[in-house]
Amino acid sequence: MAREPIQFYNRHTKQLETEKIYKEGWLRFTYENPVGRFFLWAFVKRKFFSWHYGWKMNWRSSARYVLPFVIDYGLEEQQGEFARSVFDFRTFNEFFMRALKREARPIAPGDDTAVFPADGRHLVFPDVDKAGGFYVKGSKFALEDLLGEGHLPEARRELTRKFAGGAMVISRLCPVDYHRFHFAAAGKAGKARLIKGALYSVHPIALRRRIEYLVQNKRMITLVETDAFGTMASIEVGATNVGSIIQTYPEDFSVKKGEEKGLFKFGGSCVITLFEKGRIKFDDDLVAQSESCVETFAKMGDRLGVRA
Repeated sequence: MAREPIQFYNRHTKQLETEKIYKEGWLRFTYENPVGRFFLWAFVKRKFFSWHYGWKMNWRSSARYVLPFVIDYGLEEQQGEFARSVFDFRTFNEFFMRALKREARPIAPGDDTAVFPADGRHLVFPDVDKAGGFYVKGSKFALEDLLGEGHLPEARRELTRKFAGGAMVISRLCPVDYHRFHFAAAGKAGKARLIKGALYSVHPIALRRRIEYLVQNKRMITLVETDAFGTMASIEVGATNVGSIIQTYPEDFSVKKGEEKGLFKFGGSCVITLFEKGRIKFDDDLVAQSESCVETFAKMGDRLGVRA
């Protein structure tokens, strides 16, 4: 059977492009092969598997993978954005968590404008309750499960009620992407709450098979009280080989739009942003692509939408 390519719409080039998938053979074996799915259940989804891989990426010897990775995945043109030269990273994980020059990611202006919180491939849903499907038509997860309230009686699901009928952005970061995440809007950020879970892949190859992986994975939830958009939830989702979600922002302090919130260690990962009902209007091009379950590539700081 022919392997279905993963395509996305590039907002900058205005073209549909095919993703070059990191470790594609291993990923397809794990999620599309019955034998691979046994190893997924027995080993891959578990914390130790990702911890061990991340540990290896912290070895000094892992630095030798940096330059081949840059060449293989066409990052040569992006080197001018890096805050450090590729030859200065002591480990692969240092490269993976790299900072960028401040001017590399301009923030869309306007107090009533929200921006993407991360580089990546994005899906937007103006009403999460009415969405026809996320990565494939008819395939959705429950909001209460995403927010860690699925086990609670309905009367105690406070966050689920707050964001019912609200808007959602799923931002998927590939291993080739800049792996720091930022605030989509200015406001006062509370304490990040950890929800323990597994570490499944968040790549469409996995999510098209079982979208619930997103709500079964380890994740951290932060509420941000904003003037323009009401309460906003920023949710960082761990994944295979991403056991570490590191928060770097000052809790219970005011944060600026586009300010760094934290970073992921090695692997693909995901950031989900929730807005209350009726508080944001996403840009039309993003909605059009998402209605067809096609992700849009955009960078952190690019315009996402405006206050409704």
